[in-house]
Amino acid sequence: MLDMKLLREHPDAVREGVRAKGESPVRVDEALRFDEERRHILQAVELLKSKKNTVSARVAQMKSRGEDPTGLITEMRVVADEIKAIDERLRVVEELLQAVLLQIPNIPHPSVPAGTTPADNRVIAQWGEPPAGDFVPRPHWEMLEKHGLIDFARGTKITGAGFPLYLGKGARLERALINFFLDEAAAAGYTEVFPPLMVNAASARGTGQLPDKEDQMYVVTRDDFYLVPTAEVPVTNIFRDEILPEDRLPMKLCAYTPCFRREAGSYGKDVRGLNRVHQFNKVELVRLVPPQTSYDELELLRADAERVLQKLGLHYHVLLMCAGDLGFTQTKKYDLEVWSAGQQKWLEVSSVSNFESFQARRLNLRYRPKGGGKPEMLHTLNGSALALPRIVAALLEHCQTPEGKVIVPKILQKYTGFEVIG
Repeated sequence: MLDMKLLREHPDAVREGVRAKGESPVRVDEALRFDEERRHILQAVELLKSKKNTVSARVAQMKSRGEDPTGLITEMRVVADEIKAIDERLRVVEELLQAVLLQIPNIPHPSVPAGTTPADNRVIAQWGEPPAGDFVPRPHWEMLEKHGLIDFARGTKITGAGFPLYLGKGARLERALINFFLDEAAAAGYTEVFPPLMVNAASARGTGQLPDKEDQMYVVTRDDFYLVPTAEVPVTNIFRDEILPEDRLPMKLCAYTPCFRREAGSYGKDVRGLNRVHQFNKVELVRLVPPQTSYDELELLRADAERVLQKLGLHYHVLLMCAGDLGFTQTKKYDLEVWSAGQQKWLEVSSVSNFESFQARRLNLRYRPKGGGKPEMLHTLNGSALALPRIVAALLEHCQTPEGKVIVPKILQKYTGFEVIG
């Protein structure tokens, strides 16, 4: 959620930022109208309360002198009724203002390129090379079937399409990657947590899933819980409504969770194999940092995600996303994409994002500066390190032999317990 002070003092800049994301700035104008009404109401109620206090003092004086204060008491009751009515209107206006503010997206950082299409995203770094060889690697879904790593049909029978059933070496590879990613995060100074896999509406609202992404989440309607779409949601909510001392910052947290996404509106788009599924595993990195260092922290977070890809030996590039490709909550985002040798295209495996104080303001998540003074809003960042489905896809395609086997990257072999698939 944006700071109302920012909207009030720089409305044109906020409107421009909202338009850059492809959204209408109408909510900005609504928020400004409600804010103005709220301030007028506050002024009016303060005047009435001052009048009530003055009348109350006069009533006390008249009583002390033995005079009849009936007229003033009647006047005081009228004023009290007016205050009650205005307070009720104030409550309504503040609720309307809050509802509107929750619907205004975060605005892009000045370093974010303009644009609204994937062609406007900038490749700013690249690592590695596509696999060399005199054969065309098979797409990963053929390798999954050839080696019996996943049974999509029985997963569909158990639950539905997009819920893979991992088998044998497929299940062990999945577990190996999770453990490898968590160990790498620990070595980089992250504290591991294992959070709940369902969150309440307040948690989903705090990180911006509500009211923006209702259609993308699975809902446990009886209890009003949401299955986590990413560990970002429960982990960033750990310190909601708390004030952290600055000497605990930056706070670096990591978590493995299965993730659940309905992927509404994406049917028919790149759904073969593991390209797009409804349940998948992911290790998430979260940083809670003071505002003055948040963009340095973003680069460090990106380096943490890249390091894991490099150790796996996967060819990847880094995209600086344009304004129109940023999510509702993001001010700046990098996407890491691995090269799919079997499909001859890039696959996103990580998004590394800075939200500045947007989430923290929703979460009421603050820190107390070392030198004292009023608590200030934290900045929150997160990134995947990494999401597993497309990593598995890339490994099966990148590490193929002409005979159709898969050589497990050396760094993973102590986790898998095997060197070759097939």
